[in-house]
Amino acid sequence: MKIVLSGFYGLGNTGDEAILKAIVDNLRSELNNPDITVFSLSPELTAKEHGVKSVYRGWRHQNKEKVKALRDADLLISGGGGLLQDTYPTKFLFGPLPYYLLIVFLAKLCGAKVMFFSQGIGPVTSTWGKILMKTFANLADFVTVRDQYSKDYLHSLGVKRPETVVTADIVFAFRADEENSAYDSLPLKGDEKIVAVTVRPWFEHPDYIEKMAHLLDELIEQRGVTPVFVPMEGKYDVPASNDVLSHMKHADKTYMLGSEFSPNQFLNFIRHADLTVGLRLHALIFSALSNVPHLGFSYDKKVESFLKRSGMWDYSFRLGEIDQAKLLENALYLLDNKEDAQQTMEPNVDQLRREAMRNLDLLKEKFGN
Repeated sequence: MKIVLSGFYGLGNTGDEAILKAIVDNLRSELNNPDITVFSLSPELTAKEHGVKSVYRGWRHQNKEKVKALRDADLLISGGGGLLQDTYPTKFLFGPLPYYLLIVFLAKLCGAKVMFFSQGIGPVTSTWGKILMKTFANLADFVTVRDQYSKDYLHSLGVKRPETVVTADIVFAFRADEENSAYDSLPLKGDEKIVAVTVRPWFEHPDYIEKMAHLLDELIEQRGVTPVFVPMEGKYDVPASNDVLSHMKHADKTYMLGSEFSPNQFLNFIRHADLTVGLRLHALIFSALSNVPHLGFSYDKKVESFLKRSGMWDYSFRLGEIDQAKLLENALYLLDNKEDAQQTMEPNVDQLRREAMRNLDLLKEKFGN
């Protein structure tokens, strides 16, 4: 089967690179010798890292190559992740939403089938965005989404023609290779109680920076933890991490990982943690995969939906609703009752793994091998 993958690839976002690795690895495991082409902003790097063909994803270069890849393809996989949204400004033909939907339209013109794969949908709030969704998303042949909210939201936008099935984020099917380069990059002794910290800019609720700083200071004082910042998208997360550090009394007792590690390396670092705190969805998913309790700050429905499914929502908060005293109480509880939290997570994560693999089962069922 010849497959083209379209997503937020080659832009240095660890979560999206984890999605790509999970899709590619599982396609190769589940299908008979698939021929895979990835649309990427860094095609040479993507081709080297994943052993795939790769074409520049933007419209400035390699448009003939994109058309050829789609003409040759049996299937366009659009996803996973949160591609179909207009949080970023959406102009007539610019922005993420028009881009991904135009790729879908082009694929259909070229005779390829289209599957939205393990996607999180929305928000789509602009009139133009809603028109684009109703016009072009209905061209898809089949859809899997990573939570019920996304399915309901898709239907509310008038996208009802393709069959839509709720599965789980494909990163729950991530095939990790054990290694310790990220952990070994820090001067750790091996007996630290590590709290992995994942932050990103979110200007609507900047007060979380101060509340995170206060939490980490208290955990250092009360439990002797070693916070380690895990920058999943360095150009954004390193400055946000430095903002937290600037508000801390005990910044000297923290570390920050380099931002150039691979998804596999970040996941293997998180396996060493006793607790993960923060915003980045795929850092929280890595924690669930590693059986590490996690306390999330939800800036988006996708984060809240995941935390409810992992069993950690009772300890987590929506941004703008963080109770500082309760935050500390919840973090201390998870640190002091790690095994209880793990017992809560374990069956939920097992179910999410099975549902993530169902994306592949449904692909084979709908489009053959």
